Amino acid sequence: MFTHVMLGANDLEVSRKFYDATLGALGHKPGVLSQDRYFYRSPTGVLALTKPLDGGVATGANGGTVGFIAKSTESVDEFYSQGIANGGSVCEDMPGYRDGVAGRVYITWLRDPAGNKVCAMYRVPK
Repeated sequence: MFTHVMLGANDLEVSRKFYDATLGALGHKPGVLSQDRYFYRSPTGVLALTKPLDGGVATGANGGTVGFIAKSTESVDEFYSQGIANGGSVCEDMPGYRDGVAGRVYITWLRDPAGNKVCAMYRVPK
């Protein structure tokens, strides 16, 4: 459905540290610097971090969330732990099971250092 997600960052190195740790917990390689942006490439899409091109302050989307696929409940927990240890903050409940239209999931949410809301979600097999 999309080719990439680009998030604004006020301090690229602080955001890189957060995403290297949280995405590393999900099995992804560290970001690669290219033209003053960090890129995290995977077979299913690309996450990019950039300072706003207009020179303004990066702010998190109100109501927006970027969700990352997790392979297990343990990787969701590690995403959460690494995020908190690397400049993220809690924005909703602790990691845990939730039931809804998407079925049963194990999920957690964080705010990254720039205030963007991100989550890691494991879909529980039926």
